[in-house]
Amino acid sequence: MLVLLFHFSLAAASASESPTVIVIGAGMSGISAAKTLHEGGIHDILILEATPRIGGRLKKTQFSGLTVELGANWLFVGDLGGLYPSKLVEEIDKVATARDDFCAKFSEQLSAKQKDVDVSILSAQRILKQEPKTPLEMVIDFYHNDYEDAEPPKVTSLKHTYPRNEMMDHGEDLYFVADPRGFEIIPQYLAKQFLSSLTSDPRLKLNKVVREIIYSRNGVIVKTEDGCTYNSKYVILSVSVGVLQSDLIEFQPTLPLWKRIAITDFSMTIYTKIFVKFPYKFWPTGPGTEFFLYTHVRRGYYPLWQHLENEYPGSNILFVTVTADESRRIEQLPDEEIEAEIMEILKKLFGDNIPKPESILVPRWGLDKFYKGSYSNWPDNYSKKRKDHLAYPVGPVYFTGEHTNDRYLGYATGAYFAGIDTANDLIEYIKNKSCKGFNRNRWH
Repeated sequence: MLVLLFHFSLAAASASESPTVIVIGAGMSGISAAKTLHEGGIHDILILEATPRIGGRLKKTQFSGLTVELGANWLFVGDLGGLYPSKLVEEIDKVATARDDFCAKFSEQLSAKQKDVDVSILSAQRILKQEPKTPLEMVIDFYHNDYEDAEPPKVTSLKHTYPRNEMMDHGEDLYFVADPRGFEIIPQYLAKQFLSSLTSDPRLKLNKVVREIIYSRNGVIVKTEDGCTYNSKYVILSVSVGVLQSDLIEFQPTLPLWKRIAITDFSMTIYTKIFVKFPYKFWPTGPGTEFFLYTHVRRGYYPLWQHLENEYPGSNILFVTVTADESRRIEQLPDEEIEAEIMEILKKLFGDNIPKPESILVPRWGLDKFYKGSYSNWPDNYSKKRKDHLAYPVGPVYFTGEHTNDRYLGYATGAYFAGIDTANDLIEYIKNKSCKGFNRNRWH
């Protein structure tokens, strides 16, 4: 009876027409923020999610009877090889590793300076006089950089990318997620800690596309695409920086100039995993064969391939990863043209007698209006001060997401901690009318 009464009291509080906080977005950062608010004693919250599910960019789908991840996906490091002599590949990879070490040390030197000085990763490579130039050098450098950042070194901040904190803090032995429950089980598990149901709890409303946020010193009005209006004292906005850069959500009044500059100058990039199913495998399997690289004079042209025989034996599935501008180009093509480009490469690698694919899956994160990309990347010459502006609230409107986390930018880990940090900032303001940082709640 006590348990039933407890859940009833939560539902009654959440059914308030004017909750204390509306959380927009039920991805990792939004759910993490809502859970933190609940644990901090703020129970009258409302979560508005544009899609029919919890998870955001942690998203699975079915492909040829198997669960595959469209978004975040841990990958464990395999051996590099292919048509080049393994000794040559190993030598170039050692050079790339030494180059990474130099970048990490140079980044620490820049961070030690009082003045906010930064360069691109490519600039650091040139300072070392080890800029990758041959197709093989470029594709191995892609593996070391673009594969993580989803953008090339020439546009990526050195100081805020190296050293790679995710690997330093959690180790470099990464694992591929093949759990049929999908990576999205993590935010769903977090949601179950404070929601009575992932579909019927009145504090969670799915398929609610927010189109307008009207804010003032009296609170916030949120309007959705289906004509509904919601009122609250505060809003935590957990959409991607790509959505903030789009015209999906209108702010009234317009966000101040310092905030708009921080949003528009940041980078939202695309990381595309293209899955291809064949009637049988024609590629080598076994130790040291899981990954193979394709070299091309154009950097990033279908460079990194992986078979799934380790995770899904007998699946006969390959997938290839492209990023940034190549992802944007590919997203504009029909699947048939993408398949033709892929087959041309595979025939060069394995001969003309390979079979035609049975099916192909091409995610298009950049074209999805609810995401507008895969994750953010810190551009070169984007200052720490401006990055702080990206996370600062504007009056009662608070911002969170992996793009607001400095240490794990671009990772689900960053989204998780960003939600906690933003919620704690808001809790501190509600309880003590004080915020961390300088002038955190400014309007202009």
